[in-house]
Amino acid sequence: MTTTAARTRAETTEIRFPSAWSLGLARGAMEIKQFFRMRDQVVFTFAFPIVFLFLFASIFSDDIDSAGITASQLYVPAMMAAGIMSTSFQALGISIAIERDEKVLRRLTGTPMPPAAYFLGKIWLVLVTGFLETAILLLVGTTLYDVKLPSDVGKWADFAWIFVLGLTACALLGIAISSVPKSGKSATSVVVLPFLVLQFISGVYISINTIPGWMLNIGALFPLKWMCQGLRGVFLPDSARVLEQAGSWEFGRVALVLGAWCVGGLVLCLLTFRWKNRRDG
Repeated sequence: MTTTAARTRAETTEIRFPSAWSLGLARGAMEIKQFFRMRDQVVFTFAFPIVFLFLFASIFSDDIDSAGITASQLYVPAMMAAGIMSTSFQALGISIAIERDEKVLRRLTGTPMPPAAYFLGKIWLVLVTGFLETAILLLVGTTLYDVKLPSDVGKWADFAWIFVLGLTACALLGIAISSVPKSGKSATSVVVLPFLVLQFISGVYISINTIPGWMLNIGALFPLKWMCQGLRGVFLPDSARVLEQAGSWEFGRVALVLGAWCVGGLVLCLLTFRWKNRRDG
């Protein structure tokens, strides 16, 4: 009898609870499944930058810069950067604010799930959607607008770290800004406005060489401008460097700014993130 009781206690002590990482994977799979079940959201998310790429590339199809680059070729990497920010900053800023307003976050705090698993789930979601968005835009760019894929392994390495750092920085900023809206209903207005302004002053819709310098200096404080510049450096020929504000791709500065925003975004999240609405105390 004593032996049986001891064996039962031993088996009980051997029970291992899932780690935050494994729970984050499960949470991410659930987030991705829920995202693809909302067909209208899926269509809008992936079609939005493609439609804008088609519109701007068609309007300025005959424009050729001094570097021999067509406007449509310039728009492809810029729209890729905007797509990365859309699927991370905008998507998380709005969705988390809505989940907070609907008491979803409050209910999660009452479960055994560690908080890190919730954020890991969101990261998996933006990683998948951001990758798919980028792949679709790259496919459109190479097939319709003569954007050449890099043949140099180093260029693909540059693309990888720009994608990872840019997505991480924008995702953290999205989590941070989700605490700004007072309700889920106002989240779209609060998040979309700064994102829209940044697209105009960061070289997404308007060529860098036509934007006033003071606007470029403001845009240079945020990740989007540097993602645009870095992705142009990956997918455009070196002759296009003359179109940049500094006349160079500045990959070192791109990495420095994006890395700084990853750290700064994490600090902002730790300081500002709330599981409950302000009116709930």
